[in-house]
Amino acid sequence: MSGPYPIRGSVVLPEAELVWRFSRSSGPGGQHVNTSDSQVELKFDLAATKALPPVWKERALERLASRLVGGVLSVRASEHRSQWRNREAAAVRLAAVLAEATAPPPKPRRPTKIPRGINERRLREKKARAETKRGRSARDW
Repeated sequence: MSGPYPIRGSVVLPEAELVWRFSRSSGPGGQHVNTSDSQVELKFDLAATKALPPVWKERALERLASRLVGGVLSVRASEHRSQWRNREAAAVRLAAVLAEATAPPPKPRRPTKIPRGINERRLREKKARAETKRGRSARDW
């Protein structure tokens, strides 16, 4: 592995807390597929980790509640023929999921008022368009 995989800032995925599982993958590869365990499943116990700050951990547990099974986050990778590349892909994917889940909430949007000139122009154009359409259905009988 070319780790460490940074989550955000100086916080990285702790290698000791990662659980790897390998199995046979479907897809291209010919006879090679039948003999090698190239699919990777990476598990990270989010509920028990000490690597994340408490605020981040709480935020991640809340946001990833639907993906967690017993407090454990699981990521799978099988798009490459090589187990090594699938390991890299799974670790990067896990780091990305955790980075997104621990990110601070966005600043609330400050509602802005539509300028009067823009609104007046919109109504003027709307009236002109209605007039054009009304002119098309003139009854000359």
